[in-house]
Amino acid sequence: MAKTYQQIQKQIEQLQRQAEALRGSEIKGVVDRIKVAIAHYGLTAAHLGLDSASSKATKKSSKSSAQFSDGTGNVWSGRGPRPRWLRDALASGRSIDEFRAGSSPRSTLATAIGKLDAASAVAKATAKTAKRAPSKVSYRDDAGNSWTGRGPKPRWLKAQLDSGKTLQDFAK
Repeated sequence: MAKTYQQIQKQIEQLQRQAEALRGSEIKGVVDRIKVAIAHYGLTAAHLGLDSASSKATKKSSKSSAQFSDGTGNVWSGRGPRPRWLRDALASGRSIDEFRAGSSPRSTLATAIGKLDAASAVAKATAKTAKRAPSKVSYRDDAGNSWTGRGPKPRWLKAQLDSGKTLQDFAK
């Protein structure tokens, strides 16, 4: 049986919708694989060759001009402490590259690809700032065991304390 023009047009529309749905799911799979690879290797927009010449030119601009801007009038020259608006944005998972003055849409896209997982970026930033200064060894025995006094007491110290010695016996 021969189909009419209108039936074929409806069939074409249906096939186009199916094609778009398949394309969307394929794109999602590709993007997910790219995100995993970027996170695994720690790649940045520069590694991917997505840095634009305009962002490099911005770095070379004069010291008095704004280096970073949020597009709503907040600016920062890049010198001195970061302003609150920028700190809040970075804490929420955004990348500092998003605020570079004169960045192109392509570099903004690259930045968006580069940030990928905001939670891990915040966790990394928190881990970097939470480092403690190394402590001096406070307690030591003749066998070379040591304890700094931080954290739970080690097994060797507990055994010595249970045998009747005092903590002061190991203070060095």
